[in-house]
Amino acid sequence: ITHERFADVLENVPCDVIAIGDYYAKRGSIAMQALKAGRHVIADKPLCTDLGELDEIRSLAKARGLCVGCMLDLRSSRALAAVRRLVAEGRLGKITQILFTAQHPLNRDTRPSWYFEPGKHGGTVNDIGSHAVDIIPWIAGSSIAKITAAREWQAFDVRSDSFCDAAQVMFELDNGAGVMGDVSYSAPSTFGYTHPSYWRFTFWGTLGMLECNVGSQTVAAYFDGEKEPLQISVDSENPKSYLDAFLDDLRGIPTELDTDCVLASARDALLLQQAAWGKR
Repeated sequence: ITHERFADVLENVPCDVIAIGDYYAKRGSIAMQALKAGRHVIADKPLCTDLGELDEIRSLAKARGLCVGCMLDLRSSRALAAVRRLVAEGRLGKITQILFTAQHPLNRDTRPSWYFEPGKHGGTVNDIGSHAVDIIPWIAGSSIAKITAAREWQAFDVRSDSFCDAAQVMFELDNGAGVMGDVSYSAPSTFGYTHPSYWRFTFWGTLGMLECNVGSQTVAAYFDGEKEPLQISVDSENPKSYLDAFLDDLRGIPTELDTDCVLASARDALLLQQAAWGKR
């Protein structure tokens, strides 16, 4: 729903939920309009690009008893669900370090033109990193406690002065684990999303390490005491998707990805983005 038709939609369509997919910097204002009109909201990520807007979204949702969902689709990865299960079972002991790579292809010729227009994208850290700050606390069972560092710069595409295609982040979980990641548009476009550094995760703990990609069929496990790595099959059932979680939230059914969780991860992504811009 584009913002030009948004007011008419609110007045003329008898729906309770507004789905938002406009350019990133416009999503926050649309979400606020929807919440003020008494509509629940679900958006593609990122939900918004401004902390002030996020605070207003939170206040409106709470005051009106409305739900906010977000397209955080790494929750649907069976491989990451398997890692989460192994961590919860204590197979890694205490989590100590996490490394992830999330290099995306830029696909300059097919991306929407607004990506490269000043003021519309809102930062690569917030764009790609939104997934990381959601999925890592979910897997590790620990929330983000401290933003350590973030950087964003132009490395590959120099046709737009407003677009930084390279980005790296570093933060700390509340259990003391350190997290480092690369969330750049640095993958060769001809390989699309099939290259090995697309959402690749390594988890270290006091009892070993685990490694997988978002689409892996097995998780590589290197446990202390073993002499050979184990290949652990991913879970047979798909974990609950972001959409199923949002529908549960609407129904008042407890869910791991509820409005509070969506807004908390959006805040963490924006704090990382501010760090990358030197606004810590």
